[in-house]
Amino acid sequence: MKILLVEDDVALSNGLVRVLTAEGYIVEACFTGQAALDDLTTVEPDMVVLDLGLPDMDGTEVLAKIRRTQPKLPVMILTARDDINDKVDALDLGADDYLCKPFAIEELSARLRVLSRRVGTANSSCITSGSVTLDLASHMASIDGEPLSLTRREYNLLKALMENAGRIQTKEGLENKLYGWGDEIASNTVEVHISNLRKKLPEGFIQTVRGVGYSVKKSQ
Repeated sequence: MKILLVEDDVALSNGLVRVLTAEGYIVEACFTGQAALDDLTTVEPDMVVLDLGLPDMDGTEVLAKIRRTQPKLPVMILTARDDINDKVDALDLGADDYLCKPFAIEELSARLRVLSRRVGTANSSCITSGSVTLDLASHMASIDGEPLSLTRREYNLLKALMENAGRIQTKEGLENKLYGWGDEIASNTVEVHISNLRKKLPEGFIQTVRGVGYSVKKSQ
């Protein structure tokens, strides 16, 4: 899951990048409204975390422009503005959530998990497909209750597949979820991670749709 973080406080931005990366997200940070609008096409984020007090334009203007071009892209407002009118205005403009500073990182993480479920097909922070369970809150995977040892890339790949269970994920789409803009990616990177992940999962859990991508079955 890739987040575009729009925050002009460099110290806060750097801190959020570290925390959210540890949570398993790919985070692209920018510091102005115009940079955010430019990055929407190059970064192709799954969601946006947007400050309102930006140096070049108000965050509500950024939000309005996002909604004109990408009406379904989840946007969370993260701002020091705690007036009820600011909240109402942002929500009426199409924000999906509104969190005031100062905030607890645990609450931010929980709200982002809610937004990520809107993007995918999962309906809770625990996703189960067959004997495999993924706990998004604890960042743990298990098979029949037994913990599964995964690298960070393997966990993120499994997360991308299970959050979208029943949907085919293309190689390019998975690369976008696993790597940040500018990262060097070998041509067979996704295939290597899929191969390693399959060795740890039940046989046939990850299905290959030849010439298209990969998928896992959605639990009934």
